[in-house]
Amino acid sequence: MAFTNQFKSLAAVLKHYQIHYQEADFEIMKTANLNESVKADILFTLKEVAYDVSEAAICENLIYPLLKEAWKLYADVFAIWSHAALEYDDELTGIPDYLISKRSDLGKIIFDSPLLAVVEAKKDNFSAGWAQCALEMVAMQKINANPQLVIYGLVSNGEIWEIATFQHQQFIFYNKRFVIEELDNLFNVLVSILESCKLQLQF
Repeated sequence: MAFTNQFKSLAAVLKHYQIHYQEADFEIMKTANLNESVKADILFTLKEVAYDVSEAAICENLIYPLLKEAWKLYADVFAIWSHAALEYDDELTGIPDYLISKRSDLGKIIFDSPLLAVVEAKKDNFSAGWAQCALEMVAMQKINANPQLVIYGLVSNGEIWEIATFQHQQFIFYNKRFVIEELDNLFNVLVSILESCKLQLQF
């Protein structure tokens, strides 16, 4: 089940929900070392595995391993979800590829405030990917019932990663695309996003 039954572009989503659009530069605010075995496995995958033969292969071989490795640094704060239903109402319902949410005091199987949505750009279609991701971000804000919380979105085809945020009625798209060939830098982007999410939960 997808969020894109009605909207085919980011512009269509933003217009429907009367969300303002702007662009900015992303700044890395925290760095960490990517586990050498994880790095070696991803580099091996890029060289030897036909990872781009399907959406599932891209998710399993490139997107999830890197996302999970960044999440491990914050496992006491956040929970990570793979293809779990996200439901607000009939329009804002679907199954995101990946979500990161606040870790519930009730246990790891309890879903709490979602803060990051990750969408695989199917057939390298980033426009459709952002339509889906933006809808997920809107749903997440409504579920949280707190427009002050910054919601992060990532769209990736495994090789290229794009970032945006949503707060109040403001959608900010970050100009720079990050690439898996610059693996350490990309990892620090993910770490910075999670650090930002962690900091805002402390207020």
